[in-house]
Amino acid sequence: MRDVTDPRLLRAFLVVAEELHFTRAAARLFVAQQTLSRDIQRLEQAWGRVLFVRDTRHVTLTAEGSRLLPTVRRVLAAHGELSRELRTTPGSGSDRPLVVDVANSTSTGTRVLDLARRDAPGLDFVLHTRSGLTRAVAEMADGHLDVSFGRVAGIPHGPRGTLEHRLIRFDQLAVMVPTDHRLAALPRVPLAALAGETLYAAAGNEDTAEWTDYARSLCAGRAIELAPPYPKIEGEVEFSRTMRRNRWLVLTSLSFMTVPEMVLRPLTDPVPLTAVSMVWRRSLRHPGVKALADAARTLGAAEGWLERPPGSWLPETDLRVVERPHDSAGAVEGPDARRPR
Repeated sequence: MRDVTDPRLLRAFLVVAEELHFTRAAARLFVAQQTLSRDIQRLEQAWGRVLFVRDTRHVTLTAEGSRLLPTVRRVLAAHGELSRELRTTPGSGSDRPLVVDVANSTSTGTRVLDLARRDAPGLDFVLHTRSGLTRAVAEMADGHLDVSFGRVAGIPHGPRGTLEHRLIRFDQLAVMVPTDHRLAALPRVPLAALAGETLYAAAGNEDTAEWTDYARSLCAGRAIELAPPYPKIEGEVEFSRTMRRNRWLVLTSLSFMTVPEMVLRPLTDPVPLTAVSMVWRRSLRHPGVKALADAARTLGAAEGWLERPPGSWLPETDLRVVERPHDSAGAVEGPDARRPR
């Protein structure tokens, strides 16, 4: 047996084991499905054992695959920690720039970052835009990103286990409609009014898989159709063109950016909320994390970010995360989410 412990191959094994689906695993790894299949075959041949049983419908771990999985997790975690340490020169961990991902110029993450920069001018924050937490988590695992913001409940348990996260806001959702749409005349849109409409929630954009997952839960049983998978859309003008051409409505938050020829309307009856968390690598030690957490706490206290209005709605998966948040011990203080009144 050859000793093959290439982190790329180990990560391929781990992601397939978590997803039990080659197409989804390939999307998470940003590789072609054929490439992923070859990597798994290479690993199986090198180790001299079968890791997965697969047919046209199912993928399952073999007993040997299940036995090796915990060890592979530990090896990858150790490799990631070593890589991050080697990228940091001695004594510079607290001085290096903290790379922070935000969704767009008007998002919760952007507001938190702006306040942290104002209140901690001695720290260097570098802004990146990855658009979705799914993509951001993958880049955190590789050490290319430090902090992001988004819906933790939509991240698989495997990757989530390497992260710390703090609930910072319940963000009220809205629907974006063309200015000539029948719903544009309403000040607020009841969810029932979306029956028969097609709602865009970024299906097909694997960077934002957690958002599409939320939309499926929201639309279930409400006769609202999700737009089919569509390539990732770049830029506000192209976004507006695509939505108007297809006559799609857009599920988004009240803090979403302005889009030409479209208007934003709050959703009601019930009021759908998304639980926005600040997310960072568990091994990360940097004063910028506390500065961001402090900024989120300040904004949240001033604007009632953790208030849940009467008649609000969250998916069951999100409620479980909200009720049992996973915070780092000692790095920042956990929030106390208030119940609807």
